Amino acid sequence: MTAILTDIWRFPIKSHGWEAILDAALTIGQGLPFDRHWAVAHDASSADGSEWVPCSQFSRGAKAPGLSAISCELNEATRQVTLSHPDLEDLTFFPDSEGDKLITWAGQFLPEGRAQSDRVIRGEQRGFTDADFPSITLCNWASHRAVEEKHGAPLSVHRWRGNLWIEGLAPWAEFDWIDRDIRIGSAVLRVIEPTRRCLATHNDPETGQRNANILAVLDRFGHQDFSVQTKVVEPGTIRVNDTVELL
Repeated sequence: MTAILTDIWRFPIKSHGWEAILDAALTIGQGLPFDRHWAVAHDASSADGSEWVPCSQFSRGAKAPGLSAISCELNEATRQVTLSHPDLEDLTFFPDSEGDKLITWAGQFLPEGRAQSDRVIRGEQRGFTDADFPSITLCNWASHRAVEEKHGAPLSVHRWRGNLWIEGLAPWAEFDWIDRDIRIGSAVLRVIEPTRRCLATHNDPETGQRNANILAVLDRFGHQDFSVQTKVVEPGTIRVNDTVELL
């Protein structure tokens, strides 16, 4: 069966919205363009954007479920972002110069007793992906459907916050691709490791409420992983509906 790239998702501001795109130019040493390009550092963080730091330095859905219901639209030419949430009026702002607007807009989602959002920073070297290398997350639709079946109800794909979605594989076949290369469009990516999951998967992206124990569902498969982390080893352009070839 032929595997096809069906969706490309990026997250311009880490944990603050998802956006669908149709194509992307990939380069070595970088993740998906504009993916986790900005992040919201909390008041206990020392992050300043000069280098990659782990997700514990940022406000994120694992600690603030309400953030999970944000979607976004990025104007690449102007670097202006528009955020949407079912409980709020849309916010349009420039993350590089108007981060305080985001702090105010999304501040209500930060639980009391947790570190509070403090400032928006930009990754000067690369995006603030969860892996400690410039990663692009690859997700398998069949694995998602397997989790839905165990859960017993439909689940939004946005629980996984993955970049690339592939149709045409057997469930969990992506784990057999570790240390292998794949070609998508004119780019080649190397599959590095599975993605360990956290409490952010418990959040409903439609409402921002925690409503499903996804980690317990994954336990029934003998792990708490979903998707794989890849890195670019040959530059090129990927597009929705490209064939995915295991090399």
